Amino acid sequence: MTRLVRQVRFEQRVYWRNRSTAFFTFLLPLIFLAVFAVVGRDREVDGRPYADVFIPGMLGLAILVTTFAGLAITLTIRRERGVLKRVRGTPLPPATYMAALVSSNALVLAVETVLVLLVGSTVLDVDLPSTWPELVGLVILGAACFAILGVAVSPLVPTAEGSSAVVNAIYLPMLLLSGAFFPVDELPAFLEWLAEALPLTHLLDAMRAVLQDGGLSGDDLAGLAVPIAWAIMGLAVAARTFRWTPRVG
Repeated sequence: MTRLVRQVRFEQRVYWRNRSTAFFTFLLPLIFLAVFAVVGRDREVDGRPYADVFIPGMLGLAILVTTFAGLAITLTIRRERGVLKRVRGTPLPPATYMAALVSSNALVLAVETVLVLLVGSTVLDVDLPSTWPELVGLVILGAACFAILGVAVSPLVPTAEGSSAVVNAIYLPMLLLSGAFFPVDELPAFLEWLAEALPLTHLLDAMRAVLQDGGLSGDDLAGLAVPIAWAIMGLAVAARTFRWTPRVG
């Protein structure tokens, strides 16, 4: 436990000292929040304030950027620079190293979540949930799912230089198709079908149910089987393909 705590502290120092990482994985969701707050403050979607749509979307963006993109890019860069290989030669167990990296990202996500909800409540008059455990559970589920997927994707990224481009090409379309910025039912039929297969779509639906309707319905709970299935598949892929050593050639 002591090793884990020390490594989490180290990861936090590294994170906040890296200005580009802190910007893209911490400030970017907050910047999007500010932009959409100005643009959509007085607009409505299906008879509801637009803020009810994009506040959960901003939570989804924070989860994606911090866990999925953050881990995939960080692990790729550290792998190709030989950092992960050197970790294997230290007394620090690999499992502790990975747990510390994930825990550090989770701390960042927790701060982002509080800030998004605080802005939504105080500036945009979005009602905070009466069932906090449900929303907290959804954030934890989303973080776990996309952290696993971030680890699973990292072996597919060939170079450190191209890591941001590859990861962005994955998560940006997912944000658009999953309804982070507009309802999924406005998509063409074939894209709506694709959206239903994405884990973020069902996570956002569940978050909106908690924030707008006061709790999860049976359909919302059933939909959470999708991100859980993605997490299980990602775990299987990561277990078979994760690399600690740089690619050769």
